[in-house]
Formats: sequence, structure tokens, C-alpha cells
Amino acid sequence: MASLQCNLLLLALLSLAAAVSAHNITAILEATPEYSQYNSFLTQTRLADEINTRTTVTVLVLTNGVMSSLAAKHPLSVIKNALSLHILLDYYDPAKLHKISDGSVLTTTLYQTTGHAPGNLGFVNITDLSGGKVGFGSAAPGSKLDSSYTKSVKQIPYNISVLEISAPVLAPGILNAPAADTNITALLEKAGCKTFAGLLVSSGVIKTLETASAKGLTLFAPNDEAFKAKGVPDLSKLTNADVVSLLQFHAVPKYTPKGALKTSKDPISTLATNGAGKFDFTVTTSGDQVTLHTGVDSSRVADTVLDATPLSVFTVDSVLLPAELFGKSPSPAPSMEPVAAPTPTPVLAPSPASVEAPSPLAASPPAPPSETPEGAPSDAPSSEAADSTSGNGAGHVSSPALLMTLLTVVSVTAISSVLLS
Repeated sequence: MASLQCNLLLLALLSLAAAVSAHNITAILEATPEYSQYNSFLTQTRLADEINTRTTVTVLVLTNGVMSSLAAKHPLSVIKNALSLHILLDYYDPAKLHKISDGSVLTTTLYQTTGHAPGNLGFVNITDLSGGKVGFGSAAPGSKLDSSYTKSVKQIPYNISVLEISAPVLAPGILNAPAADTNITALLEKAGCKTFAGLLVSSGVIKTLETASAKGLTLFAPNDEAFKAKGVPDLSKLTNADVVSLLQFHAVPKYTPKGALKTSKDPISTLATNGAGKFDFTVTTSGDQVTLHTGVDSSRVADTVLDATPLSVFTVDSVLLPAELFGKSPSPAPSMEPVAAPTPTPVLAPSPASVEAPSPLAASPPAPPSETPEGAPSDAPSSEAADSTSGNGAGHVSSPALLMTLLTVVSVTAISSVLLS
């Protein structure tokens, strides 16, 4: 029984160690100049943020020559859709590519999650061909395998794999620029934010948003029910300047898709930010849920109305109230319990200096090595993948040393108590 508990604790420690590591696709690709254009477009479209928030992902990269041809005649929104089809939501290293069941598989991509992919156009067909080759193509019926695996770039098992392919994988119609509906007012009304849309128009802020959207804009629109909620101030009692500041507080002057919000650590400035006040908010995440905190209230990001570079529009459950206009959240009132009179402190004679006992941790067994557990997937990376990983640590973000030390001490103490019980 004690042995079983000990093994479970060891596995828990290894899991915790893995959980506090992360990957950075930008750092990974910076190590290879041949992918500089691909890397640049991942940053411009904010797809890099999406990749970095995924715990299991495979990125199919293109060389500069191939990427130049793809990006030559297309706007950024189209390039984003095309690159989204090259981000697979599963882990494929060179070994796994040659162990595909039945020789072929359809795998989900980030493009499928955007809602822009009709039918199964957001899937990629991976086929293990004869002669050791692996082909990639659209999952659309009749599509050819126009691309093939070239080489491994980087693997961090089993979190991220970066593979170079010979040509882009293109789904039918993906390079056609979508009909851009940038009528912000119409978008908001259709999304159930008529009150907010009306305020933007009546205050003139809509013109500011339309101008800003050309260079990048993210808008958080409260739904109609949010304005009826308890605690929402009477906007008719605000000055015109305060109404403008309140509305501009709901807009960020840059393109920020949901994936970028998830990775945001610092306060986010808004259109209302100026020298007289910060007018910013912070972001927290829990799984796929994103919450905005203003210092007065909090609001969940509910739905994505539009995500088309350079404009993002989201609905939120509550009106965002800036602290500069409505003050900080009130602190809880102190309790009315009677305060007891202080008890006199007895004066004690000085005691001899005590000798500090040695720490029990000194006799504790050493921390177990953080190796891959025996239950790891059988399709581990091939020697090619191992070579691409071990020689370069770029893109692997380790946890702080203090956290790892704490995890080790806690686990060792727990194991010791189990063995001694």
C-alpha cells in the first residue's frame, strides 16, 4: 500500500513539473532565419498567441520563398485564415507521421475553430505515402496532397511539434477575401447590443472607432441586458465628456483576438487612456473563459462577433465601469463586534539562547528525477526529432526555480510521511 502511494506521489510530481513548462513559437522560429517571414506573419495575425496558449499543437512551417508566394497578393485577414490551416490541434512528430492508423488521418486545425470554415474545410488530410514520404492536403473531397513533409524543426514532447512542409495546404476558397462587413453599428445591433450601438452613434464615438479600426481595434460591447443590470449608473447624469470616456473605455486601439487576451499579463490601455487617467483594465483567464477587471467591476467576454484582422468585436456581460469615473470597488465594512480590552503581557525572564535543531529535510531522500513516465505515448519522437530538440533550447520556457524547489520539497515531505506511516 505504501509503495503504491509512493508511486502515485512520484507521478504527481512529474505531472506538476511538466505543467509549469511552456513553449514560445516565436522564439523557436527565431533560431532559423529561413522561417522569418512565416514567424513575422504569426506575430502580425496574433496566431503566435493562439499557438502559445495550446498545450498540444503541431505547426507546419513554410520557408521564406514559399511564404512570399502565398502572401504576395492577399490581405492580412486571408493570410491569417491560410496559416490557421497549418496549425494542427494535435501532436505529430516524425515518428507519429509514419505510424498513422490505416495510413491516413483527418486532423483538426485552428481554422476549424474560427467558424469561418464550412463543413470539414478546417481539417487537414495527413497520409503516409510509399517510399517514406508523408503528404498533406485539404480534407475537402477530391483535394490533392499538394504538400509533403520536408524535415523536423523542433519538438517539445508532447506539447509542441514544428515541422517544415514543402508547400502550403490550401482549402477551396480559403484565399478568397471574405466580404468585409465593417459596419460596426450593424454588427453590434445584430449581436444584441443595440443600446451600446445607439450610444456610440449619439455621442459621436462611432466615428472615432471607424477611424481607429483601419490600424487595429478591439471592441467590447455590453449586451442590452447589461444596461438594465443593478448597479449600472444613470448615464443621463454624466457629462458628455464622461459618456465619451466611458464608451471609449470599451475599445482597445489595437487588434487583439481572444488568444492574445489569454496571454495578456499587463494592464491593457484603451481609447480613453490619456495623461489625466489610466483608464485601463486587466485580464484573467480560466480555461477558455476570459474575464476583464476594471477595478470597479468585472465582466466575462461572452461571444466573438467579429475576428477579422485588423478588427475584433466581442460581447461582454456587463458594462465596463472605469475606476477614474466611478471609483474603486468599496472595501467591506468593518464588523461591529466589541473590541476586547488588551490582556497585560507578562514579563518573562530572558531564557538561554536555544540551539536550532537540524532541518528534517536534510535527512530526506533526494527528489526523484524528472524523467518521462513509463506510460508516455509509444509513438515517441524518432532520432531525427530528438536531434532537433536536444541541440536547441529556444522556445522552451521553464518555470521559476523557486516554484520547482517548492514542488520538490512538498513532494519529498509527502513521500517521507507515507513511508514512515
